[in-house]
Amino acid sequence: MVEIIQFFSRSSPWVYLILIIGFLVSLRSFLNNLREQRDQVFGLEREITHQRLVQSSTGLILIGIILIGEFSLVTFLSPGLPGSSIITTPTINPLMNLHATIVPGQATLTSGTPSSSAKTSQATGCIPGKIAITFPISGQEILGKITITGTVDIPNFGFYKYEFASQGSESWSTILAGNKAVINGSLGYWDTTEITPGDYQLRLVVSDNTGVELPACKIQVRITK
Repeated sequence: MVEIIQFFSRSSPWVYLILIIGFLVSLRSFLNNLREQRDQVFGLEREITHQRLVQSSTGLILIGIILIGEFSLVTFLSPGLPGSSIITTPTINPLMNLHATIVPGQATLTSGTPSSSAKTSQATGCIPGKIAITFPISGQEILGKITITGTVDIPNFGFYKYEFASQGSESWSTILAGNKAVINGSLGYWDTTEITPGDYQLRLVVSDNTGVELPACKIQVRITK
């Protein structure tokens, strides 16, 4: 459903063009039929013209409704839907709050030594001050329920989401999403208690208000027990 809405949002210039052309054609037909009905004298001819008039007026109304629907979709629904449609996975607690302050004792860092791959991992695709994850940092070991902090502040901001995947995998699972810009603040929670320990990728994906995704900010983390 989200993909359909984003498609119509991205294609809105062409949709508007087609609808406006259809509206003008229907309006011309309506005016011609209205003029013909006024000029008709015989009852049968007036009845035929009346039917054409009803058809053209119905077309005008339908196109008008579609125009209003497209405008509402692009202006209101498309920017707001991703933030209100939080996607959960079987390993994520669906009752987690989208924006909240961290609760003491729920986020803990281990004192263990990161693996060699974690030591050499670096954040990629991040843009300081625009798209960035500030906690956890790349190569860090984490456990329990943590608060992801960072920045999502781009021109024409639409929404953001953050996802995780096993190291080397491209099968991403969405944790949470939001539709408000954040500057060096809380992006939301990540409960890792039900995730198998190991090395994972964490990425922050930001889209503008037309649904275009920017390159993701990625870091490497290790989940421990």
